[in-house]
Amino acid sequence: MWDSFAAGVALSSMRQGEVDGGNDFAELEYMNITVVTSNKPYGVRDGSNPFFDGRAAPKFGLREGGVHSGHVQTGISDPFCVVPGSNRGRCEDGYTKEVSGVEAVRVRVATSAKPNTDKNSSLDREFFKSFLEVLNLPTNTGRFNIKTQFPYYKEVLYKPDFRNVRRGKPVIFDMDMSPGDFVSLIYLLKEPIEVIDLKAVLVSGNGWANIASIDIVYDVLHMMGRDDIPVGLGNTTAFGTPTLGCNNSYAIPQGSGGFLDSDTLYGLARSLPRSPRRYNSESSDHPERRQPLAFEVWQSVRKQLGAGDKITVLSNGPLTNLANISLSDEKASTVIERVYVVGGFIRDRENEKGNVSSVPSNKYAEFNMFLDPLAAKIVLKSRLNITLIPHTTQLKVASFDSVLGALEQRTQHTPEATFVHGLLSLLQDLRRKERLYHHMDVFLGEVLGAVYMVQGSDLKPSVKVMPISVVAKTTKSTDSQIVVSTKSAKLLNVLDNLNIGIYYNRLANSLSNKKQSAIVGSFEEQKAIWSRPQK
Repeated sequence: MWDSFAAGVALSSMRQGEVDGGNDFAELEYMNITVVTSNKPYGVRDGSNPFFDGRAAPKFGLREGGVHSGHVQTGISDPFCVVPGSNRGRCEDGYTKEVSGVEAVRVRVATSAKPNTDKNSSLDREFFKSFLEVLNLPTNTGRFNIKTQFPYYKEVLYKPDFRNVRRGKPVIFDMDMSPGDFVSLIYLLKEPIEVIDLKAVLVSGNGWANIASIDIVYDVLHMMGRDDIPVGLGNTTAFGTPTLGCNNSYAIPQGSGGFLDSDTLYGLARSLPRSPRRYNSESSDHPERRQPLAFEVWQSVRKQLGAGDKITVLSNGPLTNLANISLSDEKASTVIERVYVVGGFIRDRENEKGNVSSVPSNKYAEFNMFLDPLAAKIVLKSRLNITLIPHTTQLKVASFDSVLGALEQRTQHTPEATFVHGLLSLLQDLRRKERLYHHMDVFLGEVLGAVYMVQGSDLKPSVKVMPISVVAKTTKSTDSQIVVSTKSAKLLNVLDNLNIGIYYNRLANSLSNKKQSAIVGSFEEQKAIWSRPQK
């Protein structure tokens, strides 16, 4: 309520006079304040304060010994700020303080909210009463909500009946919601249930998109008629990092493919049909609506396994979820048959580089490993049977022209093939026109893991067995790099090559197949359903 309260205080002041007028919602008084930029003891020189250190006179005329003259916090893990045994630090950079002298600015401050004048009301603040009254005024009211806009709106969950179907390989898909992950998800949903039985989707919260973008996962499942598949949310920080700590996700571009773009699937999320299932944060009022966690979904899937069944895991993002599962469930390796890991960079030639271009000092890093190096190290050292699909192999199937051409050659067209074609065409267009989007082809290679897991030997693959380890907990310039060394005790299967023509054809054939196609192809189709009587 802070933002709406601030708006209420501002409007009340404007109505009653800016200078000395009263306020309906807050007690106001003038104070001399500043925003603190350093910490006690003030006046000490330790090299952290650019306003004072190495200067004959302080910058901006700041006062020696004032609130700006002490230690400046150098980062979230600055040892100066850490208080042993406490979850609270001692640094106050960014705090607002009342001070005197030239460093202060005279500001009118709302010091407290006024209590409700109606003593019989359950609302304890005057602003709350006004807020609800204004919201319910008929003046300037909203014209539509979804039920008035669509007279036959109805929330429907599509759950197929597989009781008399022999199910195929149980699969869990672990993704971080990058564009390539959504193409992979659609591909997996297109495969016959007799071949691939997608049991669950796990979402990393420390990858390419904000955790609330899990709504797009729900929408894709709804489009394909698979509202029965549970979705589990993983940690929002890298393995071993505090909840509010830093992690390597700073390397993901803001826009230019990451976050602002992936959060909306480049604007195309609006074209998907809307699922009744939505992301919900922790709620003490409605715990039953809480978003399931990744480990909870893992436990649920494991309990449902038949005798002798084993799970195949496809990991398309950071390995945080898989590391948590392997450490939290000691018997996880006994029910996981194989793990396909899409990621890692294995250097074959001198001029080859990884794909973390936003960290120039780390030339040989790959994003999925870089986003959580410690989790990668834990998983790759574990007893799990792992097949690695490295960045160098992904690049062999990262041609926009080839995949779009294969889709365009098909005589059959499905809503999901049309959606994938539109998404990839948009990425290609951005790559051609905007320098900041030069790396868009990295998302094409992510689909290889799903296709290889399903098609296997039909792709005529070349697989090497290599002793591999991961560098973790070192420096940003070496973290997540893969080392091939005979000293490594763990041997991994590494996909080295494949028949590229067969790959593109199999991918296009699957997406264009009329079987297991979309139940509701788009939001436009869904709007048409909501606009007429339903059977």
